[in-house]
Amino acid sequence: MPIYEGATSAEAITTGLTALGISKDEAVIEVIEEAKKGFLGMGRKNARVSIEPSVTEEISEAVSETVEDVLVGEEQTPVVELDVPATENVSLEQPAEQTKTPDIADVLSDLDDEAALTQLALYLTNITNELNAPALVKMERENGLIIFHLDTKKQGILIGKHGKMLNALQYLAQVFIHRVAKNKLSVVVNVGDYRQKRQAILQRLAERTAEKVKRTGRPVFLEPMPAFERKQIHSALSHDDSVKTHSEGDEPYRYLVVEPNKKYY
Repeated sequence: MPIYEGATSAEAITTGLTALGISKDEAVIEVIEEAKKGFLGMGRKNARVSIEPSVTEEISEAVSETVEDVLVGEEQTPVVELDVPATENVSLEQPAEQTKTPDIADVLSDLDDEAALTQLALYLTNITNELNAPALVKMERENGLIIFHLDTKKQGILIGKHGKMLNALQYLAQVFIHRVAKNKLSVVVNVGDYRQKRQAILQRLAERTAEKVKRTGRPVFLEPMPAFERKQIHSALSHDDSVKTHSEGDEPYRYLVVEPNKKYY
């Protein structure tokens, strides 16, 4: 990770951002050492900071292209023959050798649950490699959910600003599994403990939104979010009879509306 210096940490950060050609919102910044004034000119030290792009233009383009490929049915994914037991955990560090790349619409379809989930693990492995943030993909079942954990040293890249990159990966994973699996499966993609932290944020968001709706008597339109996050907010407010929720829009821009329950107003 590049190190930048300056008379102050702010100056060091500005120097680094200028050198990388990115804004502060697009960077992961760590202050390694604060500046020291010294005494009578002796012992003075510059501030030192490390800066790494969190979401680069190249990564954004890669995800956009992948989303477009999935939507138009042109994405090609390696097909592997694997004898996968019905186990609770699957770990894949590298995709298997491919001999051909047939279209998923022609070959990867009507797969049983385990085969479809294995192919999704390979698919996510390939995407993280393309994003220059290679990840070990681990699958586990927890409280009825199928969770794919992406274990990587570059969490910032795979999460992105406000979780946008992770939500893009979530969307791609759900589209992929719907196209190849015989049964309807719901999956969650996670990096580090982001989803756990996000769940707490969604709980607070639900409570604040409900209070605002009850105070103003007007509906509140939340930002687009994945289906399972909308479900979390819906569940959090399901016991509050004074408000009701519903979703509007099309994926991946579908959003939740929290509105007054008219019979209480």
